[in-house]
Amino acid sequence: MPEPDEFAGEDRSRAMQASRVTLPNLDPPPSSVLAFLQDRFPFVADWASRMARGLVREDRGPALAADASYRTGLRILYFREVGKEPDIPFEAKIIFQDSQLLVADKPHFLPVTPAGPYVRESLLARLQAQTGLADLAPLHRLDRETAGLVLFSVRRDGRAELSNLFQKDRITKIYHAVAAAEAGSDLRDWRVENRIEKGEPFFRMACVEGPINARSTIRLLAEQQGKGLFEVRPETGKKHQIRLHMAGIGHPILHDRLYPELQPEAPADAPPDFEHPLQLLAKRLEFKDPITGAARVFESEQQLAWNPLL
Repeated sequence: MPEPDEFAGEDRSRAMQASRVTLPNLDPPPSSVLAFLQDRFPFVADWASRMARGLVREDRGPALAADASYRTGLRILYFREVGKEPDIPFEAKIIFQDSQLLVADKPHFLPVTPAGPYVRESLLARLQAQTGLADLAPLHRLDRETAGLVLFSVRRDGRAELSNLFQKDRITKIYHAVAAAEAGSDLRDWRVENRIEKGEPFFRMACVEGPINARSTIRLLAEQQGKGLFEVRPETGKKHQIRLHMAGIGHPILHDRLYPELQPEAPADAPPDFEHPLQLLAKRLEFKDPITGAARVFESEQQLAWNPLL
């Protein structure tokens, strides 16, 4: 997400409708930035029009023309334009807020930041509108399909210290997941260490050979009616790490449309399948506040498809 100061003299609301992308090393390289955008984001039909109107530019730089050459590593910013956004009929809850930190409890299906057809229907945009905090910025991400706790920095000063909680693994993250599990299974604890890199298509990740960069511990907490409630403690924060690690131990998360196998994509105009949310929840966060020194413990109130009374 861009910082609002980058839009001095422009409508401040546009800051919530912009995204960045870094041009990857492709062989052969696309013929132009426009060709890359058209190939990478085919659901957007008006890239040429956006570029003609100055809505695609170098990050902190000038607007890019439609014939701008492709340069590996170039970071570009593009303003998002959507018509009718899918309505997400679930509300997030602010469970903590002070002068530096805001903690939100996100429902399933709501993206943390604008993505795809979602701009105003994102957690960041909703919180900015609710609180009036233009400098609000997420310190980490959850998948749109994942529910649970998300930390936000309220102000720029102190943001680096808060970001280090994740960058330097100074935070304990506890997730809950529901997956298929046979009753009476002897194996209840797993330690998963492997390497995760970008896979195919570009929105999926893959476990590959090489130095370890992803670590998780997984525990089966309970079983009922062919399902298990799992506790996952990721020690690193690679994209889709928990989903890949759960699939890797033979217990893919219930309603996961990406892993272990990519499921057929719904039509572009189809509403989200609200009846079958991904059964993954960012349940608990524990850390020492790097600004106040206070011990912080937060727990999500969101629910998974699990009845503890059974």
